[in-house]
Amino acid sequence: MIDHERDLASLSEATERLLTEAASWDNASVAEPSRLPGWTRGHVLAHLARNADALVNVIEGRPMYASAEAREADIERDAPRPLDAQLADLRETAERFRAAAAAVPDWSRTVELRNGVTDSASRIPFRRWVEVALHHVDLDRGYELEDLPEEFVQREIDFLAERFAGHPSVPSTGLRADDGRMWTTGGGAEGASVGVSGPAPELLGWLAGRRDGSALKTEGGPLPQLPPL
Repeated sequence: MIDHERDLASLSEATERLLTEAASWDNASVAEPSRLPGWTRGHVLAHLARNADALVNVIEGRPMYASAEAREADIERDAPRPLDAQLADLRETAERFRAAAAAVPDWSRTVELRNGVTDSASRIPFRRWVEVALHHVDLDRGYELEDLPEEFVQREIDFLAERFAGHPSVPSTGLRADDGRMWTTGGGAEGASVGVSGPAPELLGWLAGRRDGSALKTEGGPLPQLPPL
């Protein structure tokens, strides 16, 4: 069950964790490559700031982004900024998001995200937590999937397994973490069922496109190729 208040608290902790780490960098660190192809750390930080504003738009009933082109242009514009400007933007946009969330009159209503995707407003705090947590890992400064809270790892696997359920390019796939937790996904592609097992952070990394799955074990067939998120 979604608990938006708890997710807002977890989001605040994740945001402070990222800001505290980034405050120790220098300007050269911002310009260095992240783990996302073609993006520097500055791109990742700029994306996080603009995503906060975009989710404020969603909460307040406006389009998430003016357009896909505008979204990309804003990130490219803001990526080269020095560290102090990046940190100030992240803090300011995090506060705008908190203020917008505090004013939500009805968390049960349906909201529209990008590309016509709809969801309950109550899931927006978790979606923002996902952005902050996974992109913290993408910054490639020592914070890894294994450092993410256990609750987050399980819930994001839940979310991604549901997202790929029935996908026409993914065969029926059973997921099993080393601690015994299990999920199913795929099922839209022909072929035998595949079992995939390993540590929960490795499962998350594969599902989220952060790792290649080479640390996972498979049964019944090769590791399925997942579509991009």
